[in-house]
Amino acid sequence: MSSKTNPTSHFFEYILTHHRGLFATLILLPISCIYSAYVFVRNHILFRLRSAPAHHEQRVNDVIRQIEEWKKDGAQQQLCTARSGWQAMSEMVPKYKLSRRNIQIGMYDILEIDETRQTVRVEPMASMGQISRTLISKGWILPVVPELDDLTVGGLVMGFGVETSSHKYGLFQYICESFDLVTAEGKLIHCSATENAELFRLIPWSHGTLGFLVAAELKIIPARKYVRVQYQPVRGLDELCSHFDKECRDLKNNEFVEALVYSRHTGVIMTGVLTDETKPDGIVNRIGRWYKPWFYRHVEKLLLNNQSTVEYIPLRDYLHRHTRSYFWAMEEIITFGNHPIFRWFLGWALPPRIELLKYTETETTRRLREKHHVVQDMLMPMPLLKKSIEYFDDHFDLYPLWLSPMAIFDNPQHLGLIHPYKSPQGELDEMYVDIGAYGTPRKPGFDGRMALPLLERFVIDHQGYQALYAKTLLSEADFRQMFDHTAYDQLREKLPYCKQAFGEIYDKVSSKGRISPVEMRKLKSGEASQ
Repeated sequence: MSSKTNPTSHFFEYILTHHRGLFATLILLPISCIYSAYVFVRNHILFRLRSAPAHHEQRVNDVIRQIEEWKKDGAQQQLCTARSGWQAMSEMVPKYKLSRRNIQIGMYDILEIDETRQTVRVEPMASMGQISRTLISKGWILPVVPELDDLTVGGLVMGFGVETSSHKYGLFQYICESFDLVTAEGKLIHCSATENAELFRLIPWSHGTLGFLVAAELKIIPARKYVRVQYQPVRGLDELCSHFDKECRDLKNNEFVEALVYSRHTGVIMTGVLTDETKPDGIVNRIGRWYKPWFYRHVEKLLLNNQSTVEYIPLRDYLHRHTRSYFWAMEEIITFGNHPIFRWFLGWALPPRIELLKYTETETTRRLREKHHVVQDMLMPMPLLKKSIEYFDDHFDLYPLWLSPMAIFDNPQHLGLIHPYKSPQGELDEMYVDIGAYGTPRKPGFDGRMALPLLERFVIDHQGYQALYAKTLLSEADFRQMFDHTAYDQLREKLPYCKQAFGEIYDKVSSKGRISPVEMRKLKSGEASQ
């Protein structure tokens, strides 16, 4: 049945649709600040008061208890975590949570830092912002720190995580030393490269379809005070691609490699190394301070001035340099957000919480987003970078594009659902590049509902992969063509209760498993058509 006409709801629909920047500034930012303050208190004060790591075993036993109760009840419903779908970084919301039995996890803490073994053990809902702050204060850092503060270890392990050090260390899953998993049978299993190795290899990309992650052990490396960043403007697509390829393969001299592409023929390549000292060849840029220009705008200015330069950026500022502006997506929400006056007075409040942005979506903004807006990360073989940029330019005309290299190692312990690129000559190449496309394409007549399936076909045909946090319109057959399910299917057959408890990955990430926030609100309120 359709909802009744309500003048108040129409008024808010109008405000949210036509004055979203004003609404975000006056309403979302204050609420976001309050919520972020709560998270900070919970992570940094209550954590110490309650000695949270001491209660980890109790929390694990509680997960096992809930699974045992499910089995006693006949194991009828499939299972999923009780974490709200609004908290996911995807612009979509999981529909399956409404019909599956929710298992309370509630594990947010850093459990142990082992400086001798150079590892940190964390619970699955510990966030990148929380971990980077804690580790840096103790002189350590993760080798791969995905950009946004609110990304969680569980999401990065079960899904996908990349950063500008991934050319050297690989995806986030490659810095994982071990996992603790509670299976659908209700057993706690420790997995590593030498213990339950098959399960360890297939947990990444599995999206919670093999069990509930309750702890992960991650590698750590010594931190330094700064990242020395070299900015190199490049003109010409051939030069951009060849220069970027060369820098990505220079593992000895480059700890970080990134490029921002501002047009088909212009971009800036950034290389970085960790250091404790500054030198006269560059200035210190504390880019993370609230009043500073958004990072991509700062880089664009260097491009426009054709200025090759060196900067020393404080470590945490570098690791989360795109967070305040959600790369460049914030400019479409708060169009005046990078104005110096706004930055000085309210820049400290950015960014608004992603769940609040989703929750306040309207039917009108949903239709506009699905037709005109793009949030996609495509993982393409490095030898096909030029062809991929040309495809985006021809079909999307969307800039900037974010280029972040990543290695897919030819290592049987880490293959999982993805494999290195095999050239027509049969040669393997482990180097891929994440092409991040975020925003509103300028291509005349662009319609995302038609463009996305064509893009996904391009990715499949060129041995690429799609980051599964993003929207996908792949059929199940095409999804299985993109991701190799051979070992995954065999493991699910062997794990007791696994197929009863968990659907397949496709069931969770496809359009049938996730819907828009507007549609979710309708389902929860009973307003959807029967």
